[in-house]
Amino acid sequence: GSFSSLSSHEVKAKETAGRTKDSVSTVSYIDEPGHHDDAPRPAVQMENTFQTAPAKRFPVATVNNILKDVLTSYLQEERYEAELCRQMTKTISEVIKARVKDLMIPRYKIIVLISIGQLNEQNMRVG
Repeated sequence: GSFSSLSSHEVKAKETAGRTKDSVSTVSYIDEPGHHDDAPRPAVQMENTFQTAPAKRFPVATVNNILKDVLTSYLQEERYEAELCRQMTKTISEVIKARVKDLMIPRYKIIVLISIGQLNEQNMRVG
C-alpha cells in the first residue's frame, strides 16, 4: 500500500494560502509475506539430488590398456639410473593421469602412483 505524507485537508489548506504544491511525496511499503495470505501454502516435497554411487562403472580394461601402452613406450629399452628414473616417474604419472582424464569418467578421482626400482634378485612390497 502507500500513503501520503500530507493529508488532503492539509494540501487544500496550503493551496488556499497561496502556495501551490505540484507534487505530494508518498511512501510505499511492502506487506510482510504471509500477512495477506491467510491460506497456508502446501509443503513442497523435494527429491534428494545426491548420488551414492556412480552411474557407470570404472572402465578397468581401458585404463589397463593405457597403462600398458604408456609403460612399454617409456620403459621398454631403459636401464635403471636413479636420477633418470626420478624424473621419469613424474613424467609417466602425468601422462597416465592425462590420458585417463581424457576418458572423462565422472565421479572418480584419478590418483597415479609410480615406483621404479632396480630389478636385482629381490622382491618389492608396496603397501
